[in-house]
Amino acid sequence: MAINLTKGSKIDIINESQIGSKIFVVGLGWDPNTNSSTNSFDLDASAFLVGSNGKIINDEYFVFYNNPKSPDGSVIYGGDNRTGLGDGDDEILTIDTSKFNSEIQQVVFCCSIDEAIAKRQNFSMIENAYIRIYEQNSGTVLATYFLAEEATNETAFILGRLLKTSGVWEFEAYPMGYPEGLAQLLEIYA
Repeated sequence: MAINLTKGSKIDIINESQIGSKIFVVGLGWDPNTNSSTNSFDLDASAFLVGSNGKIINDEYFVFYNNPKSPDGSVIYGGDNRTGLGDGDDEILTIDTSKFNSEIQQVVFCCSIDEAIAKRQNFSMIENAYIRIYEQNSGTVLATYFLAEEATNETAFILGRLLKTSGVWEFEAYPMGYPEGLAQLLEIYA
């Protein structure tokens, strides 16, 4: 049964001593706010694969639409949904924990609005934003986090992250908004 996470809550998803590969999908979804003056929102999922120093291992470990696969093959970007319309996940990232470079200590999952400043868009114009993690093979949803009142003038959000703690990978709801978009996240993690 899926767990609806609250801000800062965590769940264990895999212990490194478990035999066999565990492949997970991180899905991000959203809808344009029905009260906004525009329905043309292009949100983009991305992932930062971070080492113990809090930075990406190297530039190729920033996975997004222009770099859809990490060098170790552990994170793959599933394509760009330019509208957010329709049911289900709008963008996905597939995670294979068995392929993680040994330096990776966390994977930070983000969502940013493309050309937000030029279009005068922000997350207050988005509704039903969420992040969820599920097993690829079975489709079993492990956890979901819904972004609610946290969103105001932000143009990029960290929604969740995978953390390696004592040999266990945990998924954490970790909502943090940034008003200066993806560029601000790159300053933090690159």
